Amino acid sequence: MEEEYAELFSDEVKNALQDALKDMKNSVDVYVFIDSSNENCQYCNVTKKFMQFVADSAPKDSDGQSLLKVHIIDRADGDNKSLFEKFSIERVPTVAFYDGYIRWTGAPLGEEIRALVETIVRLSQGESGLGAETIEAIKNKINNKVVIETIVTPSCPYCPYAALMAHMVAFESCKAGKCNVISNVVEAYENQDIAEKYQVMSVPTIAINESVEFIGVPYEENFINSIIEKQKAS
Repeated sequence: MEEEYAELFSDEVKNALQDALKDMKNSVDVYVFIDSSNENCQYCNVTKKFMQFVADSAPKDSDGQSLLKVHIIDRADGDNKSLFEKFSIERVPTVAFYDGYIRWTGAPLGEEIRALVETIVRLSQGESGLGAETIEAIKNKINNKVVIETIVTPSCPYCPYAALMAHMVAFESCKAGKCNVISNVVEAYENQDIAEKYQVMSVPTIAINESVEFIGVPYEENFINSIIEKQKAS
């Protein structure tokens, strides 16, 4: 596993990360949930190392600290049980932002690195990049709980666009003071039971409140309309 991902930690990748993250403005907290006692969690260590590598590549604040604050939450440490519960984390590795309303279940590697980096930058800038009409709809029309699951694979070049859009809907929901949208990007190979549940044949596959709504990257307007339709009374 370590040799397989050695190229992730090259100078070339570090330079690309530094360039992609240079527009960060404010600090961003990311929580990396792992279980060092679980030998079956083959992606736990590489996910932890990679998120620390991303933090090393991020701009520094006035105290010389990275603007990306990485918190490693290891299930093997019993003191972390409350954080697993607070973020509603069941699977490892999980990479989570905003109290878990924005998350990757599985390692955000391969093509998903692009979505990860862009999510970090947008959270840091406080700007989702979504259209004004979309933001208004999130504020005014999404009032019940919504769980968006975006099923991806590391080799899928279109998946980051779907992942980012879902994450930014959750971000705008929290900016509106509601935090009623959870965006969960699920790595299919690591979570085959979820992929099977939704009978995923191609990615990205997007399920809203456990109903598959899109295969492929939806238009923003269609995506929001579907969320509004599928929201359920909490």
